[in-house]
Amino acid sequence: MDQTYDVKLWKTSVYRGSRKTTHTVRWTLQGAEWRQPFATAPLAEGFRSGLVVAMRKGEPFSLTTGLPISYASAAGERNWYDFAVQFTDAQWVRTSGNNRKNVAKALMATTVALLKSSPPSHFAPVDVRTALREFAFNTGRRESAEAEIGAILAWVRRNSPAMSVWEDARTVERVLGTLAKRLDGSATAASSVKRTRRILNVAMEYAIKHDVLKSNPLPKGRGASPKSSAAVDKRALVGKVHAAHLLAWVRRRPRGGPRLHAFFATMYYAAPRPEEAVAMRVVDVRLPAVEDSDQWGELLIHTAQPEVGKHWTDTGEVHEERGLKGRAEDDMRVVPCRPALTRLLREHIAAEKLKPGDFLFQGEGGGMLAGSVIRRAWATARKQVLPPEEFSSPLGKRVYDLRHTCLTNWLNDGVPPAQVADWAGNSVPVLLAVYARCVTGQLADLKRRIEDGGELPEVPEVG
Repeated sequence: MDQTYDVKLWKTSVYRGSRKTTHTVRWTLQGAEWRQPFATAPLAEGFRSGLVVAMRKGEPFSLTTGLPISYASAAGERNWYDFAVQFTDAQWVRTSGNNRKNVAKALMATTVALLKSSPPSHFAPVDVRTALREFAFNTGRRESAEAEIGAILAWVRRNSPAMSVWEDARTVERVLGTLAKRLDGSATAASSVKRTRRILNVAMEYAIKHDVLKSNPLPKGRGASPKSSAAVDKRALVGKVHAAHLLAWVRRRPRGGPRLHAFFATMYYAAPRPEEAVAMRVVDVRLPAVEDSDQWGELLIHTAQPEVGKHWTDTGEVHEERGLKGRAEDDMRVVPCRPALTRLLREHIAAEKLKPGDFLFQGEGGGMLAGSVIRRAWATARKQVLPPEEFSSPLGKRVYDLRHTCLTNWLNDGVPPAQVADWAGNSVPVLLAVYARCVTGQLADLKRRIEDGGELPEVPEVG
């Protein structure tokens, strides 16, 4: 039973601190103490009077919330697991594959944190997490779950609490604390914690909209989420010498080296996102004639093909075709193709005998270049080219750092931020927030401009 009649109510306690006075209502349920602080005496007495009325009516109190059952919302009648599945299905039809995957990860971790007891010994913890992430919170796969998976999910449902558990501030604090740590006890990345809390906030608002909760129990305001910085780590940028050696090694790679070299060079010189680069076709590359003295070309970027996994897309394909990030569905952007990249892409298209409708950067079978191939080739190049101290550093650790390097170079070369933002597919505020710390080489000129503004004029002394 989640209810008790064993209730004892104490007098309101008053704490007078140096800054404020707190009035706290205290009561016990089966000997366990509950507290509710208030800023003023009338508020505290009003709350206490409500508890007194409930006790005189013989009303049971909830052991989960500490409050009379008449205070409870419909949350006590709804199982968390059932609610999470319903929320998953509601989000599935209107979100991308990546978002679906993130929702599943967040709900999986939350469900494990809320379980009433640890899984039995015949259920490995990793299998419980996999069953939740890959089946319970995957609308497309749930019905195809095998019997073993079904048994795990049935146990999870039986051991999931009612939604009223979110009305207990101590439980909310405990769950959020669990989500802020990895399985090994180390801290989860701040960006991951913020993403999980955003998803839970959407889930709580969904619960309010469907009359499951009366209010959002998650903390709000300053300090509710850990701080994270979007700024690029300057140490991750790939300098010209490092870039030359890394790309040269990739080009000499026995298996698909020239194709991958063209891909990485395009990211370094033109800054497409990886999912945009793999989606480019030959027709999207506008190159000048060989005899043209001006060898600047253009890249037309209008499609992205993020790799999300076949279990998270509507088509069953590994990649999901989408429009450009943060833009209208049919929008596009034009990025300049410098002479060095023009020559490289012209040679690449000729060597691969590519037709206008072909992918510009193909996999071995002529299809889309796989993200695993890209990441593996880049990781191997770093290991082979960089000395141990640089290999273990952030220098070019991710393929995405090539894009960061290109955008930083453009800003350092004096290209106006508005123009860089347009080529990058970012807004100017985002661009400056991410790359401002990496802009260098302009300090001397800026000092000169400030000094040219002049000093205060001499003021004659008044006798």
